[in-house]
Amino acid sequence: MKNVKMMAVAAATFAALSTGAAQAEQFYGFSNMSVNYLDWTAKAEERSNGGYGGAKEDFVYLEIEGGAGYSWGDVYGFVDLENPENINKSERDFSGNPVTDSFRIAAKGSIAANIGSSNWNVYSHLYSLTVAGEGFFDQNLVVGVSYDVFTDSGFWIKPFLGVHYENQTFAGSGFNGYMAGWVLGYNFELGGQKFMVTNWHETEFAREDQFRGNGTQYTLKSTGQNGAVSLWWNATQELTFGLQYRYADHKLGTAAYHDAAIFTAKYNF
Repeated sequence: MKNVKMMAVAAATFAALSTGAAQAEQFYGFSNMSVNYLDWTAKAEERSNGGYGGAKEDFVYLEIEGGAGYSWGDVYGFVDLENPENINKSERDFSGNPVTDSFRIAAKGSIAANIGSSNWNVYSHLYSLTVAGEGFFDQNLVVGVSYDVFTDSGFWIKPFLGVHYENQTFAGSGFNGYMAGWVLGYNFELGGQKFMVTNWHETEFAREDQFRGNGTQYTLKSTGQNGAVSLWWNATQELTFGLQYRYADHKLGTAAYHDAAIFTAKYNF
């Protein structure tokens, strides 16, 4: 019932924001669909599969992504379908054994509403992961403030800081410390081609003991890191290709540093 109420409130809030956005001046907007392949490094697989956390395996995922900036603020979101080839499998394993090729849905939505005419915003994002094969879910809500920095050189950055609330299958729900991070980008041209470098980063700190277990003898530290550095080549107006370096430390269920490469092909609408 509690989750139903939360979903109803979120839906009502989204509807209200959508109505307001339709009436506001729009400065930019984008949407795309991509095919991605995530390749864990050998060290990441060795650490995760060797007892530091849940087993990890390379996987394909499909992503729908979009965002827009308005006179009142900006919105962003994505939905990932991981291991889509297994979307119709109904097997569920509650034995505690890892199901590395299980169909998973990961989704995130964020909103930043301007505070007056300043560059400060009221900021919030919600991230959700559902793992079909293990009957597992994890929801992370962050509420706080963010700040917008744009330059004429093509560089921009949006840092944020907020309180962190988590709702998870095994750990339960409650306050889980704080989260700080940023999203940044730099647009440039080289050899007549258009490129962009981006980085998103999250640091969780002062995490509660309640959420630091990962089902192994190891415990996640009270501080964890999570993010990716990406190089994008805008080959045409419709096609973008990317190479991403994905990293995490005492996050994603593994009590150690682990990383991966992501190869991406996007179609821009």
